[in-house]
Amino acid sequence: MRSPHAFATARAAAHTLAPASRPRSATSFAKNWPAAVAGSVALLLASAPAAHAAEPQRGAAGMQPTAQQGRSAATHVAPASVTPPTTHVVQPGDTISAIAAAHGLRVAEVLALNGLSWSSVIQPGQTIQLAATPAAAPPAAAPPAPAAAYTIAAGDTMSAIASRHGVATDALLAANGMDRSSIIYPGQSIALPGAGMELAASVAPAAPAPTPVVTAGSYQIAAGDTMTGVAGTHGVSLDALLAANGMDRSSIIYPGQSIAIPAATTAGLDAEQADNARTIIRIGRELGISDRGIAIALATGMVESWLRNLDWGDRDSLGVFQQRPSQGWGTAEQVRDLDRATRVFFGGAGDPNGDASRGLRDIAGWESLGFSDAAQAVQVSAYPERYGEWEDEAYAWLAALD
Repeated sequence: MRSPHAFATARAAAHTLAPASRPRSATSFAKNWPAAVAGSVALLLASAPAAHAAEPQRGAAGMQPTAQQGRSAATHVAPASVTPPTTHVVQPGDTISAIAAAHGLRVAEVLALNGLSWSSVIQPGQTIQLAATPAAAPPAAAPPAPAAAYTIAAGDTMSAIASRHGVATDALLAANGMDRSSIIYPGQSIALPGAGMELAASVAPAAPAPTPVVTAGSYQIAAGDTMTGVAGTHGVSLDALLAANGMDRSSIIYPGQSIAIPAATTAGLDAEQADNARTIIRIGRELGISDRGIAIALATGMVESWLRNLDWGDRDSLGVFQQRPSQGWGTAEQVRDLDRATRVFFGGAGDPNGDASRGLRDIAGWESLGFSDAAQAVQVSAYPERYGEWEDEAYAWLAALD
């Protein structure tokens, strides 16, 4: 406990200093003041609490911020209850070190966020990033489209179905656990891969109901029978016999089993398809169309309508060739008249449509075009490559039905 006398003496001594005078050193006080006074002042100075120096900060150029810079940065500190800002607009006197300190960041961090170096110069009005811009979250992947089902119709092939539905043949086979040697049959349901499921514009949006398998009777399996032997005995193909009974080449038969014997088909076509193909062939021969031209017409009919005289189709498409009344191919009744529709498809002299439509013979140099290209020149389909997939079958139909 200091005595009141010591405090009074010190205060009196302090009042003797002129307001504008600079404080003297301890040595000066010791020389000029009485020892008692000097000791009291020293005692007071020793008892005063020490001031806490601010932690030195290095600026972009390695210099400590001035008091003015510190005040400027301090004015931009966000209250604790407010979401910390992600940017700072440079004010006169600001330095990167002061900005970093005001926002509780490391200088190196702020420099890296803004692509700056220790020697970079910042300007008033410049925006400084205080936080990394969050990367945009990648869009959520769309869930895969569910696989749809398709029922095999007479005359279908896996490659034609794949093309019609905009998927690769291999993808369609894989989706059904098949390979290129697998057999399909009318009425069989297969899965369509989810991607690319749109139908060709020239094909009706839904497959027609499968044509029921016409049977010629039934047969009871005897000991030693094979499906190949039964097919040969009844004059039908093995594939047709298997298809009529929902079997494939790995199916097992046993004595006493009853199986259906399908009616004989012509080159893989059922009765309706074969009749329509015969009409196309007959008119082609009458007009002097080459085998290639007739094969193109047959393949076109299979692609467009499965060689059936449909009363429905994409938009107003009708008939075997899916000709559209709205596009000048004739009335709805006329385009479903297969005799007339075939003559319009072939075009040329005697075309019932005259110049209202363009048939195969109206295409300059059609004989030198590729199989698909020639058909596409008439049909203008969204999937022109499909016609060529039926080229071999078309020549087989021509050979069997001519």
